[in-house]
Amino acid sequence: MSQTLPSTPRADGFFMPAEFSPHRQTWMLWPQRPDTWRLGAKPAQKAFSAVACAIAQFEPVTVGVNHNQYANARAMLPPQVRVVELSSNDSWMRDCGPTFVINAQGQTRGVDWMFNAWGGLYNGLYFPWDLDEMIAQKVLEIEQVDRYRAPLVLEGGSIHVDGEGTCLTTAECLLSPGRNPHLSQQDIENYLKEYLNIEKVLWIPRGVYNDETSGHVDNLACFLRPGEIALTWTEDKSDPQYERSAEALEYLLSQTDAKGRKLTVHTIHQPGPLFLTAEEAEGIDAVAGALPRRAGERLAGSYINFYFCNGGVIVPTFDDPHDAAALTTLQRLLPERRVVGIPAREILLGGGNIHCITQQQP
Repeated sequence: MSQTLPSTPRADGFFMPAEFSPHRQTWMLWPQRPDTWRLGAKPAQKAFSAVACAIAQFEPVTVGVNHNQYANARAMLPPQVRVVELSSNDSWMRDCGPTFVINAQGQTRGVDWMFNAWGGLYNGLYFPWDLDEMIAQKVLEIEQVDRYRAPLVLEGGSIHVDGEGTCLTTAECLLSPGRNPHLSQQDIENYLKEYLNIEKVLWIPRGVYNDETSGHVDNLACFLRPGEIALTWTEDKSDPQYERSAEALEYLLSQTDAKGRKLTVHTIHQPGPLFLTAEEAEGIDAVAGALPRRAGERLAGSYINFYFCNGGVIVPTFDDPHDAAALTTLQRLLPERRVVGIPAREILLGGGNIHCITQQQP
């Protein structure tokens, strides 16, 4: 059974482990929203299936599906992938799913953050988001894992931890007016310390240019291991991303982690720049209350939006000249893992990537 606990992870000795720590399984959701995913989400469903298949080589995968897509998802996914009926508004398990925490004895619990579709009525991406807001609780019920309900609007893609007391985030996202306008930066940091059980928050100023999540850190930078960070980069000083990545690099090199280590930062050149084509835009339904997607818009493409699984790294590729170098660099930086590239433009068209559609359960 799963109960809601009145305490916090920190008070109970639970902490969020790093994504590169061992997983019990990966959770995903199935795409079907026609105002997010073009052509009735068929191309996106193929891309999500490819991601699920790739992860399933390394660890168990569970995909949550709306009732009217269950048969389709079951047919498209391989038999080793578990499919469960789990109602959602869209398919971003990283952001609406639970953040799992563990203790020294290896027990697991889950943090259920408040979710408001990346900004609520201020600048959120769709309305309503009521089904997504229930996802974390339902996942924890399915797994019979006890739950902490955090009094903070937060998406999983806005945080990364090293498992040793350090959290990486962006001020652009966590301080955006659509999330927690009543809280100060210090208030938010205190909640992160309480619910992730960390000692130090590194506040990178801004995320990736034109990222509709208000600059989630998981598109910009991530821990490869404690003390080492990968950062998306461009050499083109006229690209609006250049200033953001340079600012992040300067900030990170000036900081130490919770253990007092200076940080090593590895840059990985971004794809593109990539833009939404007229043909892609035509395939997306226009719906009141949803973010319109227009031809010519810059896509927030990044190789940093990859996912660690047991012995593997699942990396988005874009049929782009920079793909090979990104995969080679990540394989060199992560020699103990097998780096697998998955064509992910169809996921990017929906506003995120492989890290955004996955959530690890330790």
